[in-house]
Amino acid sequence: MTDWEQPYGPLIGTSVRVLTWNVWGEHGPYAERAGRIEKVVRDLSPDVVALQEWAGRRLGYEHVAALPAEAPVTVLSRWPIVRQEDRLLPAERGGVLPGRALFCELDGPRGPLQVFSVMIGAYRLGDSQARQEQVRALAAFVAEVASRRHPALVCGDFNAPPDSDELRMLTGRSAVPVPGLVFYDAWEVAGGGGPGHTWSNANPWARPGLYPDRRFDYVLSAWPRAGGAGHPVRCEVVGDGPEPGSDHYGVLAELRY
Repeated sequence: MTDWEQPYGPLIGTSVRVLTWNVWGEHGPYAERAGRIEKVVRDLSPDVVALQEWAGRRLGYEHVAALPAEAPVTVLSRWPIVRQEDRLLPAERGGVLPGRALFCELDGPRGPLQVFSVMIGAYRLGDSQARQEQVRALAAFVAEVASRRHPALVCGDFNAPPDSDELRMLTGRSAVPVPGLVFYDAWEVAGGGGPGHTWSNANPWARPGLYPDRRFDYVLSAWPRAGGAGHPVRCEVVGDGPEPGSDHYGVLAELRY
């Protein structure tokens, strides 16, 4: 094989299953919703779970949470969590909520796996500039704590659609905040077509907001490592049944690992 045929070397045949989900805190009929959320997680049996707006129960996983009042974020892992750090994503404009990013390095069976659970706090449609500021802070955090040798996954609620300036910065469609730091959108690469909306007026918990249907929630993976590690091979929207557990739907991705 020539380099152009295998630029990453022989491709890895195994994968990791990653779920991200904004589970809407303790709003609404929380006890009822929590049972639905836990059932989805049990039924899907992901290896890694990134939750937003919920500290999360352990559900049989290793568990780390960052708990600011406005935007708790959590990582659940089948494997030991050997390093962790969290970072506030600042809001410099009045009335805009700060965001949060939690980094966890997992001691996975095929080498380190670096996972970020992210909540971008600027949620109003007109808050793009504030979201861009928080995304720049997020990119700087990723560059500071994550190795470029091992897979790095950024999972969470960005409150922004894929064609927004803030997502374009992360996926290389506009100038990236940190040179060389660019991500694949798992839905775009492996979602099988369709809009992939995670905020939908078909969802009774979301409908009162009168927002348009949008894709707000993402599994983003850094440029593939050796063997294609981190490359998405499958992605689907989950938690979108007739009795959803949250105002957001979740995203489940499988990535080479």
